[in-house]
Amino acid sequence: MLPPIPNLADYGISPEYGFLPAELPLERLPDPYYNKWEAIVLNLQGLILSKRLRGVIDRLPVLSTIGLEHDSEWRRAYSLLGFMAHGYIWGGDSPAEVLPAAISVPLLAISEHLEIPPVATYAAVCLWNFKPLFIDEHVDNLENLATLTTFTGSIDESWFYLVSVAIEARGAPTIPLMLNAIDAARGNDSATVTLCLQKFAERLDDLGALLQRMHEGCDPRVFYDRIRPFLAGSKNMEEAGLPNGVLYEDATGARSYRKYSGGSNAQSSLIQFFDIILGIVHRTTGEKKDTASEKEGSAPPPKNNFLLEMRKYMPGPHRRFLEDVGLVANIREYVEANSDNAELRIAFDACLAMLSAFRDVHINVVTRYVVMKSRESRSRSKSPEVTRRKLDIASSSRDVKEGDDKKNLKGTGGTALIPFLKQARDETAEPSVEPWARRYMSKSRRPRGQEDFFLGKLNEHADGADGICGLAGTWTAEDDTGGLCHY
Repeated sequence: MLPPIPNLADYGISPEYGFLPAELPLERLPDPYYNKWEAIVLNLQGLILSKRLRGVIDRLPVLSTIGLEHDSEWRRAYSLLGFMAHGYIWGGDSPAEVLPAAISVPLLAISEHLEIPPVATYAAVCLWNFKPLFIDEHVDNLENLATLTTFTGSIDESWFYLVSVAIEARGAPTIPLMLNAIDAARGNDSATVTLCLQKFAERLDDLGALLQRMHEGCDPRVFYDRIRPFLAGSKNMEEAGLPNGVLYEDATGARSYRKYSGGSNAQSSLIQFFDIILGIVHRTTGEKKDTASEKEGSAPPPKNNFLLEMRKYMPGPHRRFLEDVGLVANIREYVEANSDNAELRIAFDACLAMLSAFRDVHINVVTRYVVMKSRESRSRSKSPEVTRRKLDIASSSRDVKEGDDKKNLKGTGGTALIPFLKQARDETAEPSVEPWARRYMSKSRRPRGQEDFFLGKLNEHADGADGICGLAGTWTAEDDTGGLCHY
């Protein structure tokens, strides 16, 4: 017997809003008992700027979670404490290795309740951190969105989060749409499957257009220098001053070091849902396709350790939803079994092409906001003024001994950034049915050089030109962690 098709309500997923909460995020916890948390976050930017946040939090009492009732209150509390925790850790001249019990104790309890790690995840800064400006307009409109909390108070930071919120909202209808396609494939209703795929492709095209708007409200320099540091996790942050991670204290008084990745767009359940539905297999970065051993047809278990790791940073119900969808995904198998249906083949390949194009846009955004800014940052770091600055995740990750392999440097939790993204993009085209579709999606994939006009013309080459710097420094080549700019 086939497994049942997942019922969205069983996972707290809305047919209209998808992985965003069906009820709007709370702008304030209703119980006055939590006014101290709300007051700190309300003044978060000023406290960080004046370097007084740590002193205020150090005097904060440990508040119980007993006053949290509805799911919206638990989510609001999680977001508040996530911002406070990252502000505390990264808001000083050097990172704080110990998280005060006033944050760690309730944060651990809330995280356990929500089945999500006790850090500022994608859910904390995006999914549960927005409000509409006009209640009668949809939240998939960027002009109708505002953030509830930011570290910097800048428009750039708000826009960075809200582009993801709008993508989540615009992509939400594809979830029930493609579950319907799975059901239609079970009933051999090729007309319905084709229609669903056509609508899916159109919506994927809309998402790419939204992502292209990132530059409208977020300046790359502001993102890289001001926003990025606060989004760092505690994994692979030895060079930044956290060799053991961060020390958390639980309700029993026991203390232990913990290492977590920072927020990452790979923690978006929506993007991983797209891959599962279309039967796209992502391998470990650098690993080639093994056509002999790879099973064609329904979506096999993901092979990319990084993507699997990022599922742990999703809310528990969302994570289980992806696992259950993987058990019933049959669209790729159905299309391959009906390869004589030209309309069906074209619709399926159109979805792959649109998702591949979306990933192309993302590569361009990452190149502009991370890679190019990291190179500029390395150039600035050579000045005497910069070398006298505080030790932080940006400067420490550039302290490279001569002769080190810059492609394997440790910094924020991450994978090999551009290779990972390009491989994910290329893997998106692999299930294509039509040969012309595969050619189309790979036509711009020809190997290129380093694009360094001066290579071989000058004796001195820019230091670290091969280094790929992530949100909080240099990205590791390992595949089990990640940073915010991953899809």
